[in-house]
Amino acid sequence: MASGKDQTSKNGKKEEPAIRVGFFQLFRFASCREICMMIFGSICAMIHGSAQPLMLLVFGMLTDTFIEYDIELNELSDPDKVCVNNTIQWRNLTEEENLALNMTKSCGLLDIEYEMTNFAYYYVGIGAGVFILGYLQISLWITAAARQIQIIRKMYFRKVMRMEIGWFDCTSVGELNTRMSDDINKINDAIADQVGIFIQRFTTFVCGFLMGFARGWKLTLVIISVSPLIGVGAGLMALFVAKLTGLELQAYAKAGAVADEVLSSVRTVAAFGGEKKEVQRYDRNLISAQRWGIRKGLIMGFFTGYLWFIIFLCYALAFWYGSSLVVDTQEYSPGTLLQVFFGVLIAALNLGQASPCLEAFASGRGAATIIFETIDREPEIDCLSEAGYKLNKVKGDLEFHNVTFHYPSRPEVKVKLIFTPLQSHHLVQMALCSCFKCTLFTSFPQILDQLNLQVKSGETTAFVGPSGAGKSTAIQLIQRFYDPKEGMVKKHQFIIMLQYYWCTSFINLVTLCHFLSLQVTLDGHDIRGLNIQWLRSLIGIVEQEPVLFATSIAENIRYGRPGVSNDDIITAAKEANAYNFIMDLPQKFDTLVGEGGGQMSGGQKQRIAIARALVRNPRILLLDMATSALDNESEAVVQDALDKVRMGRTTISIAHRLSTIKNADVIVGFEHGRAVERGKHDELLDRKGVYFTLVTLQSQGDKALNQKAQQEMEEAESSDPVAERKSLNRAGSYRASLRASVHQRSRSQLSNLVPESSVAIAGELGPRSYSETRVPQEIKGKSGLPDDDSEEVEPAPVARILKYNAPEWPYMLFGSFGAAVNGGVNPVYSLLFSQILATFSMPDPVEQRREINGICLFFVVVGLVSFFTQMLQGYAFSKSGELLTRRLRRLGFHAMLGQEIGWFDDHRNSPGALTTRLATDASQVQGATGSQIGMIVNSLTNIGVAIIISFYFSWKLTLVILCFLPFLALSGGFQAKMLTGFAKQDKDAMEAAGQISGEALNNIRTIAGLGKERNFVEMFEVQLEAPYQAALKKANVYGACYGFAQCVVFMANSASYRFGGYLVYREGLHFSFVFRVISAIVTSGTALGRASSYTPDYAKAKISAARFFQLLDRIPKISVYSNEGDKWDNFKGDIEFIDCKFTYPSRPDIQVLNGLSVSVRPGQTLAFVGSSGCGKSTSVQLLERFYDPNNGRVLIDGRESTRVNAAFLRSKIGIVSQEPILFDCSIAENIRYGDNQRELSMDDVIAAAKKAQLHDFVMSLPEKYDTNVGSQGSQLSRGQKQRIAIARAIIRDPKILLLDEATSALDTESEKTVQEALDKAREGRTCIVIAHRLSTIQNSDIIAVMSRGYVIEKGTHGYLMGLKGAYYKLVTTGAPIS
Repeated sequence: MASGKDQTSKNGKKEEPAIRVGFFQLFRFASCREICMMIFGSICAMIHGSAQPLMLLVFGMLTDTFIEYDIELNELSDPDKVCVNNTIQWRNLTEEENLALNMTKSCGLLDIEYEMTNFAYYYVGIGAGVFILGYLQISLWITAAARQIQIIRKMYFRKVMRMEIGWFDCTSVGELNTRMSDDINKINDAIADQVGIFIQRFTTFVCGFLMGFARGWKLTLVIISVSPLIGVGAGLMALFVAKLTGLELQAYAKAGAVADEVLSSVRTVAAFGGEKKEVQRYDRNLISAQRWGIRKGLIMGFFTGYLWFIIFLCYALAFWYGSSLVVDTQEYSPGTLLQVFFGVLIAALNLGQASPCLEAFASGRGAATIIFETIDREPEIDCLSEAGYKLNKVKGDLEFHNVTFHYPSRPEVKVKLIFTPLQSHHLVQMALCSCFKCTLFTSFPQILDQLNLQVKSGETTAFVGPSGAGKSTAIQLIQRFYDPKEGMVKKHQFIIMLQYYWCTSFINLVTLCHFLSLQVTLDGHDIRGLNIQWLRSLIGIVEQEPVLFATSIAENIRYGRPGVSNDDIITAAKEANAYNFIMDLPQKFDTLVGEGGGQMSGGQKQRIAIARALVRNPRILLLDMATSALDNESEAVVQDALDKVRMGRTTISIAHRLSTIKNADVIVGFEHGRAVERGKHDELLDRKGVYFTLVTLQSQGDKALNQKAQQEMEEAESSDPVAERKSLNRAGSYRASLRASVHQRSRSQLSNLVPESSVAIAGELGPRSYSETRVPQEIKGKSGLPDDDSEEVEPAPVARILKYNAPEWPYMLFGSFGAAVNGGVNPVYSLLFSQILATFSMPDPVEQRREINGICLFFVVVGLVSFFTQMLQGYAFSKSGELLTRRLRRLGFHAMLGQEIGWFDDHRNSPGALTTRLATDASQVQGATGSQIGMIVNSLTNIGVAIIISFYFSWKLTLVILCFLPFLALSGGFQAKMLTGFAKQDKDAMEAAGQISGEALNNIRTIAGLGKERNFVEMFEVQLEAPYQAALKKANVYGACYGFAQCVVFMANSASYRFGGYLVYREGLHFSFVFRVISAIVTSGTALGRASSYTPDYAKAKISAARFFQLLDRIPKISVYSNEGDKWDNFKGDIEFIDCKFTYPSRPDIQVLNGLSVSVRPGQTLAFVGSSGCGKSTSVQLLERFYDPNNGRVLIDGRESTRVNAAFLRSKIGIVSQEPILFDCSIAENIRYGDNQRELSMDDVIAAAKKAQLHDFVMSLPEKYDTNVGSQGSQLSRGQKQRIAIARAIIRDPKILLLDEATSALDTESEKTVQEALDKAREGRTCIVIAHRLSTIQNSDIIAVMSRGYVIEKGTHGYLMGLKGAYYKLVTTGAPIS
């Protein structure tokens, strides 16, 4: 049964949904209460937004006060002047004379300390207001959002649990889990505090500009006139960076495609020794990416420098023009100048800071699109619906009427109307078909194809057939997981058909009626009309891979029927033969089974599942390979139990082990979605159809393995006579003999480790199929199976990361120099700014003008320096960072290709995962070097210079402000926390709910079958209460933190300026020093905040580097790069397998080779035949040294394969496989790939192509040998690909030739020519052939028939035909082997 879970797009990128939800639609679940909260929160945000411009008013007045006071001091510093009656007068002139000289400046009225105290109160007042408003704004919005998100989560999960199974086929569970967590969180971000913050910042923007225009429109217009330059610069920067990033990503995508191609076909690369060649190819693609990355760094440096340059020019212009308005025309006071300048500056900054909120709104709307569409979607089969009728009496007759079906997840498997051609009227039919847009014959592989089938009540019907024949699908239609809706005919088409069939004959009309009755019926009622929950309550199902829920055994059984008593549970457990093992457990029925039943062995899980089905007391019992995981002893008992409970019930059994269904009332053979044969066991054996083929193959395998079991038992008997007596109690049981010989191992551990024998159909004893055995959890733990996907790694030391960056030290040195200079720029700004304020109190106008011009010029110089150093920093660090990334990617790829093949079998090392790791880890390592170093140096010099300046000018004031630094830093920390949100806490709170939703979605089929959707919805809603309460609590904490962070600045200002006033008054400190110290420290504080924001990148970089170094340091079990191991000159190609046993490292519980012994002399041909999965290809992989056998030996020229150098051995072997893998390059390149040890000329290529019957076809192509074959050879037919692969194998002139189904993809004509080519190629070489077509291997020297990892017969064709064994049966019946 195939369901379409593989719907994720091939390139691994999630396609972003189009946004179809308006912003205000995000609030569609808000009640009146939430709407009121949001309105009140918005009002608070607006008032909060006006606080910063309000503070500027206070700041302007404060500056004017300081300057006035300084002017007074300057005047009185002249010994000839004196303060008389609060007016400054010349000491030696009379009052009248002073009046005549216009000496009217007041004095003695300004108490600077009193004024500063007042201003401090203003600041404190605004600060307190900001704290309260900030708290309310955030907490109200978050609370309102939490309530809405709670509703969205509940509605979404409820709707998902009501969806039909077909919907789940088209939607991956991973995607749904992501939506449950990430997407709903995105909606939360869009409707929570971000809205409040956006309103606040937008208000600040509006108020700032209004204030600028109200207080001084001239200066405002001058400042705004510069903004286009900044806008153009920022726009061009974004444009170039986007373009260059695109080009860089394209280049990386090419390199990624190479990596993906190579890692996907790693076996081919290993077989032909192309590792080093591939590393070079990958590196070539990295060079262009590196080039674009460096250019991007340079461009970013250039534009950052340009922006800083323009900003400093803007300062120069504003202060130069503003000072002329203050000094020359006296339109403004100095305070007004600052109010206007900072008003516009703050407005611009806040507009910039509001833009991330817009991003959050957009991603919230994007996420809401799919979530809301799901909430609004009506399920096609609504499992929680009350509709449909319930029958009073159920007999249990099931019937399929002409059912055609394909899975919704695979719409490309189209189902078309199919007419059976009647005796006459073909032309009429043709006309009809054109009118119906349908075809007479279709070759589309439906899952079920016009299935007609009857299952009588009270009978046991067995479904048999190859995988994918539609057996499980039929069972799912009975459960109404899907509806057979294909072939429903539209009304007007129906009328035409009716007329046509009426014209032809009455019989045809009957055919039509039958054709239209596409349905599955229960007791003659179409199941689509029955109530779903009621229908499913009649059905008990036991699946091949039973699903248990993460709760106790008793609860799992209780899922079968709600409100069932403990006695019923115990009875059901006894019937399913589960009672004894449950009572042996310490906690009996209260034992927890673990996630997915992980704490139980396969057999135990199966028995619990059977008990769960039996406790329902079902009318219809569906057994989908129900006993496949049980050992021999349990199987017999469970089979008895099942036989007992089948009495009087309609039972459908699917089994691959045919012994379990031998006694069924009816056996139905499935093939290609149709029921092709029906009858009892003996009738079907005589018919020699599907059933006969399956029986033949199974009985032969059982027989051979059983002989091996007997032989091992005899060995055990001779070594342990006591064990012999024990083992005789269970005659012939393979597991018994093995247990006897290793009786020191505990009984429980082995109970499921070794497979059991079962009475096979043909009457011989034989162990059950290895592939169906399961390993209990405790053994899994010991076998070193990784339990957890994500391994914890210790962060790598920075020294080691830098070591890889060492060759670039000159770049890093120059970059650091640039960064240091850039860091010093901010404090220098505070110096110049305070100096300008100082000039306003200078008495001499000429001196004053000259000073101002000098300072404005200095601003321009600083801007120019900044421009060059930013460029230097950008270029130097991007160069060093890109070189490091390229180096790491190359090393990583080199290390990956050096691993043994078994490493790639681990799902964590899938090609996709490895390509991602190459891409992300290497680029994240830059976070600890490169531009990050620049940022850190920048911040450190910034802080260093600022503190030096501050202490130099006033150490007392500096110390007072430094007391606030921890609070400023804390507030910065809170702000950072705010941006990342309390994400971790949210995640933990959602974890329990996530576990329930994850379990429900992963096991949706089981839940639907048991009708337990409602239970899971209720459990989920209970778990949502905790995260909801946490969110409400968070709203308050979060609001308080935000309020505190916003008000700290006001408090710091109030204390600093009050103490500054004290120092100016008491200690004669110049007022400009107060501004200098305060602005220097504040700018350095922001730098500190910036530096701390790089720590997450830095931590990520260390983790990524650690993962990378782990890969580089791993020592492969079979190394291709090492020179160790045997090599010899006269390589003959003598091969011998001696009792090889093997399991794949990724599946240690499935024995693939089970004592393979076979040998082939130099120049001979050995052919392997046998069914799929019997170990033919595995034996070839052992020979290639992709793996080493677990037990036994492979000898090559008498030397053990594990001691032979892997690269040397592979260089002597040529391989042509069933699905040849070609690389995305020219035909000539692909053929040359056969030998990567030497340079091959075109003549060599052509010679090989001629031998492979390929040359003529290539010469007929426009570009001949330079024709590109496309990704994976997609531009060529299979036969053409196969011949290129043969040429590739021939060109290396191998001593051993491996042909794995080499001619399977060719048509008869090509096959003949290629077969001749292969026969030629085989001359003088040892050859191993695997083929499913027996005609191709009849001339082999040795034919070995394999079953279950063991050779059951071997010899020449004639000898094996004489034996009349498995080979003879296969040849004579012509049955396919797989």
